[in-house]
Amino acid sequence: MNLGKAIRLKRLIEPQYGSCIICALDHGMTSPNFLDGLYDTRKRTQEAIAGGANVFMLGRGIARQVMSEFTPTTALALMLSASAAGRPQGAVVTPIGSVEEALRLGADAVVVYVALAGENEAEMIQFTSQIGETCENLGMPFIAEAEFPNAYQTLTEAGSTYGAKYLLRNSRLCAELGADIVKVNWSGDQSSFEKIVRAANVPVVVAGGTLVSDEELLTRMQQAVAVGAIGCSVGRNIFQHRNPTAITRALCRVIREKWNARDALAELEASR
Repeated sequence: MNLGKAIRLKRLIEPQYGSCIICALDHGMTSPNFLDGLYDTRKRTQEAIAGGANVFMLGRGIARQVMSEFTPTTALALMLSASAAGRPQGAVVTPIGSVEEALRLGADAVVVYVALAGENEAEMIQFTSQIGETCENLGMPFIAEAEFPNAYQTLTEAGSTYGAKYLLRNSRLCAELGADIVKVNWSGDQSSFEKIVRAANVPVVVAGGTLVSDEELLTRMQQAVAVGAIGCSVGRNIFQHRNPTAITRALCRVIREKWNARDALAELEASR
């Protein structure tokens, strides 16, 4: 492995735990509507770091605004794609950055949202492949978001349309194209998620997705970790939470410290 990539991966995946706790604050580039919780992104960053998040997914502009809050061990994962969510015919993922820019900004990883099954699937695959090749050449870790095409559908809605087979195919495709970490939606049960982890054969983190109850979120993470996931990438369920620090800490309890979801939930509820 390229030395630069190896060094950066150590900041993404904590060597002492083998875990990766990502807070995604990039939703201003993907959501068709502005989301509450993002008005004070600097404070959300402070809160997530206090809770234990070690990686932040950000666009270049917001990264510049919040970098002063980063600790020496906080990693930046720069978004290289956005969603043209305002199109009448539906959202489409569009490239917005480069690996070279990420290097200039001091990022530890780049991120691409990989939405398949749409009109631009061929272009999406080509862009993902180009990023994978460039990351390998320049020593930059590549996080591919192998998710359902519409990140703003519930898992029930997306699952009924695409199913676990879509996530299985997408995750393996991303790994084939050079992803060092694959972020993927929860597939609904441990059996299907274990197949996704096995098929990717690279570190897998679970997407937080739409707003769900604390119990559902923590239980999902416990089940995913039990079948091989190394972490999470959570946005709305952190920055729209009543206590972003506490829910981030609860996620860390389950993922990093291997707590039972029930115990982490009890601690979280006691923090109210």
